[in-house]
Amino acid sequence: MSQARTDPAPALESRAALGHCRGMARSDYPFSHRFRVRYSEVDPQSVVFNSRYLEYADLVLTEYWRKAGINAAAGGEFDCHVVRAVVEYRKPIRADEEVDGLMRLVRIGNSSISFAIALHGADAEDLRAEIELVYVHVDLGDGKPRTIPPAVRAAFEATI
Repeated sequence: MSQARTDPAPALESRAALGHCRGMARSDYPFSHRFRVRYSEVDPQSVVFNSRYLEYADLVLTEYWRKAGINAAAGGEFDCHVVRAVVEYRKPIRADEEVDGLMRLVRIGNSSISFAIALHGADAEDLRAEIELVYVHVDLGDGKPRTIPPAVRAAFEATI
């Protein structure tokens, strides 16, 4: 049984999110967070294991939400689920490297919000991966989409 979407536009626009951000300069991303790759995050070839890229995206988004004053913990004003995650790998990230996670808000819909994240080596324009994440604000009780609260929308829009 399929459910009707309350916010159909993000599915269409999110498909273009990475294309829209592809080739953008670091300065085009309004938020960045630097972190270092730990030994436990790499495979036997000392390359970051592929699933870690989404963990890095989550780290960057968590720091962005903290800066925006958004409480993303359960029971907060903004409870969301990931509905789309796309990773395009460009170059390997290796053990002990410093990485700059760059983030930009792509779109805020009725119940969804889309982000583009670029992972760069800490030097120059060294793009390693591009990540698209789409979240939907939900009611935790029934799991159904809900309209993004005005205060949350305003906090996100203030960081653009």
